[in-house]
Amino acid sequence: MKKKLLGVILTAGLLAGVLAGCGQTKEAASTAAPATEETAPAAESAAEPAESQDASASAQARSLEDIKADGKLVIGVFSDKNPFGYVDANGDVQGYDVYFAKRLALDLFGSEDAVEFVYVEAASRVEYLKSAKVDIILANFTVTDERSEQVDFALPYMKVALGVVSPESNLITDVEQLKEKTLIVVKGTTAETYFQENYPEINLLKFDEYQEAYDALADGRGDAFSTDNTEVLAWALQNKGFAVGIESIGNLDTIAPAVQKGNTELLNWINEEIESLAAEQFFHKDFEETLKPVYGDSVDADSLVVEGGIVD
Repeated sequence: MKKKLLGVILTAGLLAGVLAGCGQTKEAASTAAPATEETAPAAESAAEPAESQDASASAQARSLEDIKADGKLVIGVFSDKNPFGYVDANGDVQGYDVYFAKRLALDLFGSEDAVEFVYVEAASRVEYLKSAKVDIILANFTVTDERSEQVDFALPYMKVALGVVSPESNLITDVEQLKEKTLIVVKGTTAETYFQENYPEINLLKFDEYQEAYDALADGRGDAFSTDNTEVLAWALQNKGFAVGIESIGNLDTIAPAVQKGNTELLNWINEEIESLAAEQFFHKDFEETLKPVYGDSVDADSLVVEGGIVD
């Protein structure tokens, strides 16, 4: 994906209309560790993603005052979606979303360590808010109408579309090539929803975790993998023999923080943070620190970054 092409695709599509659509722990755990079977969220049912189900008993979310009294934010992030939320070789959680999460903690408590990270899967993000396991989701969460009925989204901080990555030896450049082939997706993502609704004839191989999906692609268990184009581009740049043959498909959307439905005080505070951070071009700094080392000069920051919650 070339710099100019991605910028044109995202900018043009969004102008046409965007759809609304530091402890490292699993809940109470106190030791830092990569997400494993012990630390990662339980796998959701293969029959129906958790985001489409009513969460098990809803619990009252912590208010902003409750959070201040506790002295830390609890934020749900990915542990396997490099470069947005992932665990590095030292066991530390890193990425574009994590960089923002640490800034929220810094501005609220005066320390970016005043945050507890809970590792989530794509299909568990809504449930973790409904059950009050986290205060905020910062896990590359695309805004959609369906999700907006279940959670409250704050202002956006990134633009996104879907992309498709496949082996260069059998590059998928058009969605029609996927018919009678196997497309890998992650449960609970916009990619799963998009292909189920628009291309039911395409065989979908579904996984709970991103790492499982990429392993399946690398092992040849599927012909291609679809998720956010920002991510497949990064993965293809880091994995020789693979390329993004479909650079943009589906809707042009935005990524935003989310809180439990009705947690207005916390939502307003996050919105005020996003608006105030625009003065220092915070998300461009975030891009430089976390994304540019991966993308290099192949992606222009302005084609992805949203400052002040305003989509250009």
